[in-house]
Amino acid sequence: MSYPANLRYTKEHEWISIEGNVATIGITAFAQSELGDIVFVDIPTVGKSLNAQDVFGSVEAVKTVSDLFLPLAGSVLEINSVLEKQPELVNTDPYGAGWMVKVTVNNPADIEGLLSAEDYGKLVG
Repeated sequence: MSYPANLRYTKEHEWISIEGNVATIGITAFAQSELGDIVFVDIPTVGKSLNAQDVFGSVEAVKTVSDLFLPLAGSVLEINSVLEKQPELVNTDPYGAGWMVKVTVNNPADIEGLLSAEDYGKLVG
C-alpha cells in the first residue's frame, strides 16, 4: 500500500493536508481497510475548538465503531456533508472525496510533529 507523499500522518491513522492555516483531515487507506465497509460517519464538532488528540467524531463500520482523533489543535470549520449520504466514499476515495473535516490550525508548527508518508508506511508495515 502506498501513501501520498504530500500528506502528513498520525499513529492513529489520520492523514492531514495543509493549505495556509487550514488542515483537511481524513483516515488513511490502511485505516479504512482495517475497519471494513464504512456505513456511517458522525462528526458533531463543527464550530468547536479542540485540542490535539481530542475526539472530533467517529466512523461506524459493519463490525465496529472507531473514534476519530484531531491531529493538531484547532477549530472545526467544515465537515464533509457528502459523507452523510455516501459514507462509503471513505472506503473508495479516502484521500479525496472521503475527507472528513477542515480545521483552522492554531499552531502550524505542530505539523512538524506528524509522520511523513515514509514513516507512516513503516509504522503500518
